[in-house]
Amino acid sequence: MSFRISPVWWPVLAVASPVIAPWLLVRNRHFQKDRARATELNQERMSQAEPFEIPELGYIDLTVLVEWKAKEGFVGDAGVSYLFETELGSMLYDVGFGPTRPALTHNAAKLGFHLDQVDALTISHLHCDHIGGIPAQRSRQVTVPDELGSPGLKPCFLPDKAEAKGFKAELVERPHQLVAGIASTGPLARSLFLFGHTEEQALLARVKDKGLIVFTGCGHPTIEVILEMVGRLSQEPLYAIGGGLHFPVTGGRGNRAGIQFQTIIGTGKPAWQRITNEDLSRTIAAINDAGPKRVYLSGHDTCDYALDRMKKELRSETEVLHAGATYRL
Repeated sequence: MSFRISPVWWPVLAVASPVIAPWLLVRNRHFQKDRARATELNQERMSQAEPFEIPELGYIDLTVLVEWKAKEGFVGDAGVSYLFETELGSMLYDVGFGPTRPALTHNAAKLGFHLDQVDALTISHLHCDHIGGIPAQRSRQVTVPDELGSPGLKPCFLPDKAEAKGFKAELVERPHQLVAGIASTGPLARSLFLFGHTEEQALLARVKDKGLIVFTGCGHPTIEVILEMVGRLSQEPLYAIGGGLHFPVTGGRGNRAGIQFQTIIGTGKPAWQRITNEDLSRTIAAINDAGPKRVYLSGHDTCDYALDRMKKELRSETEVLHAGATYRL
């Protein structure tokens, strides 16, 4: 188990503790309040959710544009961008760190991908590794590299209020169909200690002779909550789960200056607590109880230790997503 903050920083933290400690106490009060609010919101949304017809698709092809793991010749990064293609159209899900890092531009060029190939962009949640970088998060402005071409005012489906340069921003407030036969679970909430109240939507689709496919961005609301919502929307059997589950148990991705940010800022726990093996065990048990045939794991927010545990302990056929790869779901 590595240090989340390098010992090099400890003297600085000690000197700054008279300021940091009161700030953490105030932040914790907001966090607890947001946590109660998120629980109440999710319960209300689920009580109002009603089943709706999800089109039966012949196939879904997933091409991974950005992921932590990458095929040879592709650039890996601690963000995600997924291209979903069906016989009814196509959708881009998230844009990683966008123009602020090379992964999306490089990998899209290598795959020959341009925005004119998709019918819409969907954003899972408004964090920098999904909407185009830190400036994009600060300004709440989804930002895509210019090299990907002009979106031509296609819809950008958002789980919370934001803008999307070059797109027509559309706020998703409840579960419903998007494009290409793919639906949204609607926003589900989670309180994150430093990020505050966070809204995230997952994708939902149905493939003929297989069942439901659920894909997340980071899975901040937890896969348990997401699957509970899916159960309110459809009684079809669950075939596959994919995307981020946020389990930096032994360490984070994309660490900077000796600080493992993922283990501190996005776990749904106070900053002084960390994700544990017990937390991971509960999620593994929940996925096994749900009984998907396949699981596609994202390494962008989950450490290798947790990925290995899930590959060993999940009863599903389980593999880790790689940038540059295409998967038939």
